[in-house]
Amino acid sequence: MNKVSTKILSLLGMVSTGLGFLGIFLPLLPTTPFLLLAAYCYARSDPKRYQMLLDNRWFGRYIRDYRVGRIRRRERQVTLLVMWLVIGAAAVYGFNSWWSRGLLLMFPAGVTLYLLRLETYVPEDGDSSV
Repeated sequence: MNKVSTKILSLLGMVSTGLGFLGIFLPLLPTTPFLLLAAYCYARSDPKRYQMLLDNRWFGRYIRDYRVGRIRRRERQVTLLVMWLVIGAAAVYGFNSWWSRGLLLMFPAGVTLYLLRLETYVPEDGDSSV
């Protein structure tokens, strides 16, 4: 990969990490997709930042679990609950037509199906990454 591509991916990783961090506090801004995009960009451009993201005490476990195709039961439950509450409220109070509500609700329906297909990870008692 050339230097320009590396710099662009690194910059995109930084922006994605920042947006992912903001998504923790802003309910309509998704956290996970931005962090996964940041991990993808860093893995191809900046191994040091990639490792820092994986070692991060808040984000690292989610990214490592996702990389192997699993999710913890509690994380799935909280994600689905918050997503449906926020997007459901937006659909009910933010749109008047049935087709726009239906179109908006297709997003959480798709995410729900996807999350339900991921393997549920139950950490063992001695697992320190809980």
